[in-house]
Amino acid sequence: MNTLWGHGGAYQTWTEYLTRWAEEGGAGTAAAAARLPRLRPEDYHHETWVRLVNQLTGAVGHRLQAWADSLTAALAEAAADEFAAGRALVQSRTGLDTVRALASHPSLPEDLRTRLRTLVDGQIENLQRQLEDQLTRAVRGGADPTWAEERRRTLRDNPLTTAPGATGAGSAAPPAPGGGWSYDPATPARRRVITD
Repeated sequence: MNTLWGHGGAYQTWTEYLTRWAEEGGAGTAAAAARLPRLRPEDYHHETWVRLVNQLTGAVGHRLQAWADSLTAALAEAAADEFAAGRALVQSRTGLDTVRALASHPSLPEDLRTRLRTLVDGQIENLQRQLEDQLTRAVRGGADPTWAEERRRTLRDNPLTTAPGATGAGSAAPPAPGGGWSYDPATPARRRVITD
């Protein structure tokens, strides 16, 4: 028998992409994401479709766990500094954007996108609750209540559940020119001359 195997089609393209994405996140796979073929359950045997969906949810779970581990480490480093803790919370949302982008990928069937977005949002809300619950347990264990309330305020002022692209808690304003800075830091410095 002399047969030559070809490419595995959309299934292989997606599984290779998901393997890379789970390890590298969105940064190393952004160009590949744009070329992903459309998936339709009717194109696959039921067991094959289940295997593909399991790989998809596994990759999302892997990225969410890596994101949560990074956030936990950043918050531990910022133990005494609320500004650093707030910065860690805000910057961690960038990692969530790549997970949300995969969960909302237009090549996925609508019902699967809905289930994935629900899964991702549920995990994010769960982590937000866990962080606040840890503060309650820390106070019961003898931690400074003032510190715990400051950290709780930081968590609530910088929620992980903020929608992607939002500039602050509950804010729907578009980002300011200059990438969110109040002024554009790339412009040359201005001088004011005040005469008497």
